[in-house]
Amino acid sequence: MDIAALITWVITALGGFYMLGTWLSRGGAKAGNSRLPVPVVFGHFALAAIGLVVWVIYVITDKDALAWTAFGLLVPVALLGFVMLARWIPVHRARSAAAAPAATGQPSAPAERYFPVAVVAGHGLFAVVTVVLVLLTALGIGGS
Repeated sequence: MDIAALITWVITALGGFYMLGTWLSRGGAKAGNSRLPVPVVFGHFALAAIGLVVWVIYVITDKDALAWTAFGLLVPVALLGFVMLARWIPVHRARSAAAAPAATGQPSAPAERYFPVAVVAGHGLFAVVTVVLVLLTALGIGGS
């Protein structure tokens, strides 16, 4: 189960990297071009990356404290993810509306507007599976 959690975590990270790259390339870190707060985005990324490193070390060493540490890191990662999802949904819903040209003084489209729905959904689905697998592993359920 620990290897399954590692695989789902890596898949989740790949989707997250894709969205982070899209967000940055579309100016998401610039003030006023995103509904996603910069500290939330980078906090989510940093905690998830640290948690993944801790999980890899857990898989190598099989120390229970590391499994619980990784799970503890996933809790705020998930909360920050839900915050971003809640802020992304209205942007996604407004996607079909025609964007006003920048010359009219209207702000440009938020950077997260360019996230593919499949990537957002896949990232969320794999994230939930990862949290469940990490918790079950930390509890000793399905151990080797």
